[in-house]
Amino acid sequence: MIPFLDLNAQNSALKEEIDAAIRAVIESSEFCLGPAVDRFEMAFAAFCGVRHAVAVNSGTSALHLALLALDAGPGKEVVTAASTFVATVAAIRYTGARAVLLDIDPERYTLDPALLEAAITPQTAAIMPVHLYGQVAEMDRICDIAARHSVPVIEDAAQAHGASFRRAPAGSHGRVACFSFYPGKILGAFGEGGAVVTNDDALARKMRAMRDWGQYERSVHHYPCFNYRMEGIQGAVLGVKLRHVSEWVSARQRVAGAYDRLFRERIPSGLVKTPRPCPDGLHAYHQYAIRVDQRDRVRAELHERGIQTGVHYPRPVHLQPGFSELGRAGQFPHAEALARTTLSLPIYPELPSGAEEAVVNTLAAIVDRTAARRKEPTGSH
Repeated sequence: MIPFLDLNAQNSALKEEIDAAIRAVIESSEFCLGPAVDRFEMAFAAFCGVRHAVAVNSGTSALHLALLALDAGPGKEVVTAASTFVATVAAIRYTGARAVLLDIDPERYTLDPALLEAAITPQTAAIMPVHLYGQVAEMDRICDIAARHSVPVIEDAAQAHGASFRRAPAGSHGRVACFSFYPGKILGAFGEGGAVVTNDDALARKMRAMRDWGQYERSVHHYPCFNYRMEGIQGAVLGVKLRHVSEWVSARQRVAGAYDRLFRERIPSGLVKTPRPCPDGLHAYHQYAIRVDQRDRVRAELHERGIQTGVHYPRPVHLQPGFSELGRAGQFPHAEALARTTLSLPIYPELPSGAEEAVVNTLAAIVDRTAARRKEPTGSH
């Protein structure tokens, strides 16, 4: 069996460091925020090339907090990509604002800047590009358009730890950026976690208060507020893991490079579309998402042969039953085509040696058989 993800391999390698960090939190009894979270915030802000990181209890909370701090609310709109996890638009809905979806660039899989200017209205409170699968959106064009209209940009960087665009880290391009530390992310906690990063001193101060019941000083509550505090143990775990993220991203790129080479060598062009990292940035490969016809059948056959895969995401958000007001079938053709065909292959730093070859060889046999079936006559007399 080749697992899609093996968190035990990563956590076991860091066990002594993580155990010591957790033990220090337990001994200090600083379980909510506290010194471990403070240290992680400083280190993560530096990692993202910004002045501030505000640690919270989930990536969804990070999105919600950023939107509220930038005054998204009833009567306002937030422009975002049609290809994303549902949390992106759920956070917009939490504020009372309306999500305005745009289709994606069919090569990059991120918000298509060519569609952006026409979507901005006087009600637009923010633009929220999504760095899908670990590739940063085309942030120069997006930020230029946003600046012309005086609209803030919120990077949904939940899948982009360690990625970059034009040599600047994911999270350093917009007014704010939001990260998730869900366990399966490139930088994952031992549970839920998230952060908002920014260079804006006033905005950081406001968000620190909002995550902690609106308090600048104890028992004086300045805002509609939330309990979005990060736990001390999560801050400790993330502080240990953050020191390894750059090497993990490099390892993911090596795995992706092996997949790229094997696909070129062993599968005829056109049967499988591999990720295409753009030359203007560094792809972090949170997912190695190929595109293949008859995706569900191919996935089932891979599983039968001991290869686990993932699908991110099988149904675009506007076609989810709970979000049908966001659009109709056919409205975002590139996002819908991606949802029908995308298949995520195993990619993580500890992937066993030779696994890439086993995956591609197995996939080659499956898609070759599919192509042969298409060429067979449909009937005989």
